[in-house]
Amino acid sequence: MKRREALKNLGLATGFVVATPSIISLLQSCTSDAKTWTPIFLSIEEGVVLTNLVDIILPKSENLPAATELNVPEFIDKYFNEVLEDGQQSKVKSGFASIIAILKPNPEDSIDKVKTENYIALLDEHMRVKDEIDEEREANPDSESMTTSEILNNIKWMTIRAYKTTQEIGENVLVYDPVPGAYYCGDLQELTGGKSYSL
Repeated sequence: MKRREALKNLGLATGFVVATPSIISLLQSCTSDAKTWTPIFLSIEEGVVLTNLVDIILPKSENLPAATELNVPEFIDKYFNEVLEDGQQSKVKSGFASIIAILKPNPEDSIDKVKTENYIALLDEHMRVKDEIDEEREANPDSESMTTSEILNNIKWMTIRAYKTTQEIGENVLVYDPVPGAYYCGDLQELTGGKSYSL
């Protein structure tokens, strides 16, 4: 079986990444310095967009690292490259093209000049929650392309799942029990201080 097919069967299910050994291995292979990372599948411009989006979705806080500090953009890029079929890759590329067209209506402008406020406005306008209407999809229900909302929602869920699956978050933020052997019953607040288990 091809590696891509195996990873796809194990990884991307119903629109988000499932933490399987193969996917965790892919995530652990992401070790580039965030400032010098060069995308493999995405273009440099698309990589800049992805990096800015993941850090708005999961920014650095007092107690937690930003998504870029845990190489989430690198993982998403590798996932697109190594797991998605050609047709899915084309959809991702067209989705990024629509995002870039919104962020910089003049193609001659540099993506580096797009401000954080523009990314936030993009997310505010196009991110959809359950039961909200995706007007792009309603206008063209048979389209094979991803709408702006669909690509942004995919990026959001991949960002969250990859972030939670990293070793840093799994061992140092969530409750880590490498060899679970006991069954605990009780209030999560009492058992773990309100933290979820990482495994």
